[in-house]
Amino acid sequence: MEKLLIEAKNLIKTYGEGEGLTYALNDVSINVYEHDFLVILGGSGSGKSTFLNMLGGIDKVEKGEIIVNGEDIVKYNDKQLTLYRRNTVGFVYQFFNLINDITVYQNVVLAPGSRDKERALALLDRVELKEKKDKFPRQLSGGQQQRVAIARALNKQSDILLCDEPTGALDDASGKAVLKLLEEIHNEGKTIVLVTHTREIAGMANRIITMKNGRVVKEEQNDNIVKAEEVVW
Repeated sequence: MEKLLIEAKNLIKTYGEGEGLTYALNDVSINVYEHDFLVILGGSGSGKSTFLNMLGGIDKVEKGEIIVNGEDIVKYNDKQLTLYRRNTVGFVYQFFNLINDITVYQNVVLAPGSRDKERALALLDRVELKEKKDKFPRQLSGGQQQRVAIARALNKQSDILLCDEPTGALDDASGKAVLKLLEEIHNEGKTIVLVTHTREIAGMANRIITMKNGRVVKEEQNDNIVKAEEVVW
């Protein structure tokens, strides 16, 4: 059994009140292990992105615990959460979240927790965008922007990469290129938690957790892992 990195226990998150009360998460418990490629699968409103944002220290937890390295981040103050986001997790968003008025290189080198210029250039080379380092994000395709976002997340040298629908805004070819990059990163030892509504992408994971209406409805070990190049959706 791999080392337990994150233990999320009995998480609850609600919106509204009275008859309008809605559960975004309803008693959700999920573990993340070292070297996992864990996919959280579910449709819109299933709670998967809310859960990911809680792991990332972005959304507040109403009830429950998230134990990381022996500490409950639910109890962290704003300063502690900032350090957690800087040092422990990297985030890749569906719509890239790049800063449009600075260059590609600046977006990567200015990642919180890292100012390593040589590493930033090496990562841009890794995602095959070193020649675009002086371009602005708006001058790149969607797939290229997502690869910049992955380089930025990797520049933090964090333990865990959290991916929120990373192919959701991309065409098939760009999406497959991003999945191939994530596959390579995972094979090199990075722990990845990826949320998606696409069942075919879940085939890449070693563990798949399905959510619906704020609950975990299924957890499965995947013994027939599909390579990124074989994913069709």
